[in-house]
Amino acid sequence: MNETYLMRSLMFVPAHNEKLLESAVRRDADVLLLDIEDSVPYPDKQRSRDNIKAFAQRTDLKGKLLFPRVNDRESGELLKDVYQLTIDGIAGFMYPKSTKAEDVYFFGKLLETIEYEKGYPIGTFKIIPLIETTGAVVNIKEICSACTRVIAVAFGCEDYVTDLQGKHDIEGVSIMMARNMISAAARSCGVLPIDTVHIRVHDLEDLEKNLKLSKTLGFEGMLVLNPKELPLVHQYYSPTADEVAWAKEMLELAEEAKREGKGVAVKDGKFIGPPMVKMAENILRKQQLIENKKD
Repeated sequence: MNETYLMRSLMFVPAHNEKLLESAVRRDADVLLLDIEDSVPYPDKQRSRDNIKAFAQRTDLKGKLLFPRVNDRESGELLKDVYQLTIDGIAGFMYPKSTKAEDVYFFGKLLETIEYEKGYPIGTFKIIPLIETTGAVVNIKEICSACTRVIAVAFGCEDYVTDLQGKHDIEGVSIMMARNMISAAARSCGVLPIDTVHIRVHDLEDLEKNLKLSKTLGFEGMLVLNPKELPLVHQYYSPTADEVAWAKEMLELAEEAKREGKGVAVKDGKFIGPPMVKMAENILRKQQLIENKKD
């Protein structure tokens, strides 16, 4: 089910800033993370909620998914965030400081209670836990499987490195283990792994280097701070023309091998087996999601 969501780019937008909200409509991000948490001062929390309620009713969002980033469980603001924003137009919520499975289970049950009261089908609103601590990385598989609402998990590197008491080195050594664990655990649970923000937002050369590594590690998409990053992010998390052509050919050859009664075969010098077929199907499924967004 999670593979039905296009999540190459998840761009943060401070929800108290009307100018940035208006600008976000014109950007090509797949997901808008309408922030009520870290980027919003306390006096502007309710203003942010009101802005999101109005924003969710817009008809010019062009297929963008809206996921408000709510305040954490200890903030005193979470219930107001969720109760006011479980509305039409909102796909779900980014849940910060998800340290263990119980955190996500609690949030899922809170959503269930509100859905029942408001008359929404149970499971309408999805969850993207934000992995920001060493404890969360250690508990990552349990977090991914804590609730069927979890469709993706996202890595927050800055808080993680602080909790680690490490150093955010330019080579990314300090976050490599966490990235590997998050990607592997998410995939094992059928959840989409979303890579951390690129903190040097004006260094597009470094962004490209990081994107190559991110895709190699199996990430589905990336958290985005600046719209200027979107073209490169989409380039690397979208199938290339050659990949699409390979996938189509692979499925055609697999079908031919199946007609010949062969589960594994070599056709035109190409090895065909279940892993290649699955990879081809994944490529074409993602390409179809991209095409659907353009329509």
